[in-house]
Amino acid sequence: MQQVYDENAPKKATNLSINSDLLIKARNLKINLSATLEHALVSDVRKAERKKWQIENKEAINALNELAENNGLFSDSYRDF
Repeated sequence: MQQVYDENAPKKATNLSINSDLLIKARNLKINLSATLEHALVSDVRKAERKKWQIENKEAINALNELAENNGLFSDSYRDF
């Protein structure tokens, strides 16, 4: 799978605002906030980039689907389902 970001890029400190009760509970459970945020951001960035790609390529996807609908697929003769 293609990487969403450069995993070797240096870390950068940032300030965040988090619900204080949630922060206390996460710290008590020894949850790594940085790792958790990075994991969530990777997921959200991947979803947003996928959506952006689909929008940018909608015409081509529709054209390909129409072509396949009108002419079938090369592999149709090999399908047994």
